[in-house]
Amino acid sequence: MLVRLMYASRATEAVNTEALSAILRKCTANNPAAGVTGVLCFSGSIFLQVLEGGRSQVSALYNKITRDPRHRDVVLLNYEEISERSFAGWAMGQVNMSRLNPALLLKYSEAAVLDPYSVSGAVSMAMFKELVATASVMGQA
Repeated sequence: MLVRLMYASRATEAVNTEALSAILRKCTANNPAAGVTGVLCFSGSIFLQVLEGGRSQVSALYNKITRDPRHRDVVLLNYEEISERSFAGWAMGQVNMSRLNPALLLKYSEAAVLDPYSVSGAVSMAMFKELVATASVMGQA
């Protein structure tokens, strides 16, 4: 059974480009064996991530993330059973925030900043899908 899980968290420490690249490399190396795909969006100190795969594999990965000391304020935004993946092309892609049109964020929230804590899970998912469609995704695997 395939599922899609979306969560948000805040980084406990500053995350520079090098640290973010290391996280993505580790995901790209580990996720294929678990059958997990997805996309990560990082802005400021906020992670917004969608994971897709088998129910037990996605749940295990999410539980690992909730225990990871690099994350705080981990919030489950959306969890659903799916018939097909939306992000099957990436072991772990990354939304290219430098190509983001701030008007997209304004479409879904009060300000042109990524803040999944201030909107519903459904709004976060709609915004995430549009981010992927318009801001491009890096790190295809």
